[in-house]
Amino acid sequence: MNLLGISGSLRSDSFNRKLIREAARLGKAASFIEADLRVPLYDGDLEATSGIPESVQTLTDQIKGADAVIISTPEYNKGISGVLKNALDWVSRTESNPWLGKPVAIMSATAGRAGGERTQFNLRLCMVPFRPRILQGPEVLVGGASNEFDDSGKLTNERYVKTLTQLMEDLAAEVSGQA
Repeated sequence: MNLLGISGSLRSDSFNRKLIREAARLGKAASFIEADLRVPLYDGDLEATSGIPESVQTLTDQIKGADAVIISTPEYNKGISGVLKNALDWVSRTESNPWLGKPVAIMSATAGRAGGERTQFNLRLCMVPFRPRILQGPEVLVGGASNEFDDSGKLTNERYVKTLTQLMEDLAAEVSGQA
């Protein structure tokens, strides 16, 4: 499975970046690319004068080329991060819909106890117009994330490892058409 990972956090060592790396490891992805959401803020004037930025086209091409996409996002003020929403908005302006029918697994890692329940709900709503095949579960909600990863970035809680492994097995089954 050729997997694209999208972290809703720009920090290089964020918990959500660690979580997508763990997902790729546990899912035994044949290849794994981490998307870069460092794209300009969406601006209709910029689009009208300069077209689609190269960084947005790269992201669009990565989504299109992946067998499946995993998205992990922090919860900022009860919703998805601004950088993730901005990237989704830009990709929606490209000529193709790379999300259409694409298998997608979502997950979250947060400092709070709930692990990002609201952000995952918000992300699902934001994805509806694109019509991907979002897995309905199992839900991976890593709460208190600062205590859940070791120094090498691996999950230490067996419950989270088991749930994430199951999610990745389900994603692989979706890709192979055996879901």
